[in-house]
Amino acid sequence: MARTTTWVVVAVVVLAAGAQARFEEADFLRKRIPVYAMPTPRNGTPVDTVIGEVRTHRIQKGDTLMDLARYWDLGYNEIVDANPGIDPWVPPVGATILLPTEWVLPCCTYQGIIVNIPEMRLFYYRPAPGDPGTTMVHTMPVGLGRDDWRTPRGKFKIRDKTVNPQWNIPESIRQEHIQERGDYRTFIPGGAPDNPLGRHRLSLTLPMYGIHGTNIPWGVGMQVSHGCVRLYPEDIERLFPLVSVGTPGEFVYQPVKVGRRGGAVYVEVHQDIYGYTPALYQETTSAIARLGVAAPIDEETLLTALEDANGIPLRVTPDPEAATLALIPEAPRDPVAYPEYEAAGDD
Repeated sequence: MARTTTWVVVAVVVLAAGAQARFEEADFLRKRIPVYAMPTPRNGTPVDTVIGEVRTHRIQKGDTLMDLARYWDLGYNEIVDANPGIDPWVPPVGATILLPTEWVLPCCTYQGIIVNIPEMRLFYYRPAPGDPGTTMVHTMPVGLGRDDWRTPRGKFKIRDKTVNPQWNIPESIRQEHIQERGDYRTFIPGGAPDNPLGRHRLSLTLPMYGIHGTNIPWGVGMQVSHGCVRLYPEDIERLFPLVSVGTPGEFVYQPVKVGRRGGAVYVEVHQDIYGYTPALYQETTSAIARLGVAAPIDEETLLTALEDANGIPLRVTPDPEAATLALIPEAPRDPVAYPEYEAAGDD
């Protein structure tokens, strides 16, 4: 089911109703965002393509999955898919949930900006300063296009960068605004509180599309835009200065990702949000074959990953010496005191 604007409206109503939220905006603005380091791929292919680790969190009074997703730099889709059956608005106090902070890197480009549409997540690869043998990996959740305004597949480059961009409303969207709420404006000035571009925009060589912030952070991890890529305000603020004009990128569509870690093979499956990949099993076996895997595949685990489609990487090779999907201890309960979850090489 598409995670559309309706959910955002519900979120705003719930928050406006005076729910006792445990997090404040300042907590999100000073949250720690992980940066991962990996050896720069030789011949375009890295040895290991799994980063991060799954974490756990024990629900406290005032928690919502929306807040926890934003604080741990996850999208709404990621935290909900990883915790089926948990009420996202009023999760039971004391329940332990998964924080799906482990990812298989999308195949097969490891430079510039890659946005995996079904996953609703952005990956940015850049050389480590002063160390061409190391590549830094930044990854952030995004909100993408509704089913009737789909984010396109395709390659692009960063055309320009703007702080406090004015939104010149395309006529097709303006007509939608007129019909829905009688809004006849042709533009929204930069810095306006209802400007959907937020405070930072990366314009693309794909006409009419961009990567930018948002005035409604709760839409990250949902299909809410007219095709553009929306990031949490604090995420785009940190990404913006790192990305240069001319940086290459691509929108890819990979509901199934297959990667390696420590000699083991992992499969990560997401919802096929636009219905482009009806044969997921065939897609998965083809991706495994491309890796040249010699070890036997655990068919039962593979089918479980495909059935659950919960976005958590599962090890599908029975390698007893390989790292398993580990749950590390839950985070401290004071949101201000949460430690940075990072890999060596964070800058």
